Amino acid sequence: MRERRASQGVRRAREFEAFVAGAAGRLLHTATLLTAEPRDANPRARRLLTLALAHTYAAWDRLHGEDPYDSARRQLVARFQRTAWHQYGSFGRRRACPDHVLAALTPQERLILVLRLYEGVAEEQAAALLGLPAERVGAICARAMATLLHPPRDPAPALEVAPS
Repeated sequence: MRERRASQGVRRAREFEAFVAGAAGRLLHTATLLTAEPRDANPRARRLLTLALAHTYAAWDRLHGEDPYDSARRQLVARFQRTAWHQYGSFGRRRACPDHVLAALTPQERLILVLRLYEGVAEEQAAALLGLPAERVGAICARAMATLLHPPRDPAPALEVAPS
């Protein structure tokens, strides 16, 4: 009995290692886009990924034919939502790295944009994952794209008029 459990543990570890070898790079890039951190300095993204992979490993035997990448992505999204909610309060604005192109977006806009455009998740699936109506997901995605394509301009400096 012990030998069978040990061999199952070894098999499970090998399967998970193979999954991580193939998927961790893309998942890390997704997490980096979500946190709007630079690629070379992304501690929040790495923490999100580590927690998502740990949960995926814990649930590995219960996946039963389900795509482990989808499971890890769901965990990544859920953890990002929770940290964004707690750190930024109701998905408020915070610029992690002002130079990052996605830093101008709210965490919710980044999340939807990354899911829809980078991960290729259908609008209905993204809506179900986030607990939002599909129309709302579409509107947020459109607003995020508009913000990226037409960034708000800084107000023009006020002209000082010399007293006469």
